[in-house]
Amino acid sequence: MGMTMTQKILAAHSGLDKVKAGDLIEARLDLVLGNDITSPVAINVMSGMDVKDVFDKDKIALVMDHFIPNKDIKSAEHCKCVREFARKHDITNYFDVGQMGIEHALLPEKGLVVAGNVVIGADSHTCTYGALGAFSTGVGSTDMAAGMATGKAWFKVPSALKIVLKNKPAEWISGKDVILHLIGKIGVDGALYKSLEFVGDGIKHLSIDDRFSISNMAIEAGAKNGIFPVDDIAAQYMKEHSDKEYTVYEADEDAVYDETIEIDLSTLKPTVSFPHLPENTKTIDNVGEIKIDQAVIGSCTNGHITDLRIAAQILKGKKVAKDVRCIIIPATQEIYLQAIKEGLAEIFITAGAVMSTPTCGPCLGGYMGILAAGERCISTTNRNFVGRMGHVDSEVYLSSPAVAAASAVTGFITDPASL
Repeated sequence: MGMTMTQKILAAHSGLDKVKAGDLIEARLDLVLGNDITSPVAINVMSGMDVKDVFDKDKIALVMDHFIPNKDIKSAEHCKCVREFARKHDITNYFDVGQMGIEHALLPEKGLVVAGNVVIGADSHTCTYGALGAFSTGVGSTDMAAGMATGKAWFKVPSALKIVLKNKPAEWISGKDVILHLIGKIGVDGALYKSLEFVGDGIKHLSIDDRFSISNMAIEAGAKNGIFPVDDIAAQYMKEHSDKEYTVYEADEDAVYDETIEIDLSTLKPTVSFPHLPENTKTIDNVGEIKIDQAVIGSCTNGHITDLRIAAQILKGKKVAKDVRCIIIPATQEIYLQAIKEGLAEIFITAGAVMSTPTCGPCLGGYMGILAAGERCISTTNRNFVGRMGHVDSEVYLSSPAVAAASAVTGFITDPASL
């Protein structure tokens, strides 16, 4: 019985020739990630452990991104705690105001994650790095503390779903539509503690940013991780961003999967997730007339340069609808600068949108776009739970950047092809 791609990575990092679903293993870590919300908890836990230092100052990344620049005294104290810890332990990869970005876009951009790595992060969307052929998954702050101290983590080896992507997507169809379609199909617990392993000839039509979006939201189907094979597109990205050596793992031909799901990309339509779960999806032709008050384009899911280019393509020469607030958030400083160089920032501002420094901000109801009671937002973020972006009586609709930008122009959830 063969192993899946994820199982091979975990076996290699556990010093084992073979693992199978359900095995309990202790794996060596290539990177441990924390942010300004989760790191203070981990730091406090680590202070009570019988350790004097971190396992490797080069293999820990601390990214201040959720409430940065600080929105209040409490968030400032959190960052101060992490900043002092980083100084004390001489953490190489500490990212603060001016250097930071939204963590799951920043780490690949900085070349800190490559194929074959095992990465844990005290943030549920750490599964993003599966786009590069790495095993990455979210953990609690206590596990983060143990990882920083020992360089190891316990895992139960996940079983897997094989997701076969076929054919070429139509115009305006992005990775966000692919993952929303999948979550709508299998539900928010359809891949509970399983690996979503993407294969098929359709992958070659997905940009690396599309793959980041898909892997990012694997957790929204309950998955332990999402992972893509390492092809020329992934290899080129790593060549441009990292000088680290990487290892390519491929699933065995006789690998065991719990289920195989085929998705014909050519038949997909722009997809919107209605409140209050990502699985509550409808295609754009079945949305109906939904008036919005706000549009957010950004986040670790859709704040990449290709996402901003798509939004700018739609907003160019148009105006944001009256009574609609449109907020654009590049995922990193480099993406922000690229948007300025390409003239995207001017398009956004001329259209009546605002641009923010990189921050998670509105995605988790932190700041930079909080909703009042009764307000609706179309957002390229990854969750639309009750009260996720503000008041418990507000509503969040998840979509691609194309749908969000088109909706900002009309004031209603809109098919970008109709503009």
